[in-house]
Amino acid sequence: MHYLYIIYSAKLDRYYIGSCRDIPQRLRRHNSNHSGFTGRADDWTLVYSEVHPSKHDAAIREREIKAWKSRTRIEQMVRHA
Repeated sequence: MHYLYIIYSAKLDRYYIGSCRDIPQRLRRHNSNHSGFTGRADDWTLVYSEVHPSKHDAAIREREIKAWKSRTRIEQMVRHA
């Protein structure tokens, strides 16, 4: 199984959308000191996830949500989860 996930950083007041096979492991990597967007904060928390049968399906959903380019729409989805 693969997952679509949304994490949130209060320090940055930003959401990050991704997909993976292992959410806890991926969240640890996001919160580690590394280069890249999520490396700017260490307080990322999981706020939303969906299960998908394949990596392909999770990636399609990830691209769909990213294409919204709407924080309001993402926040509505998180609130109603």
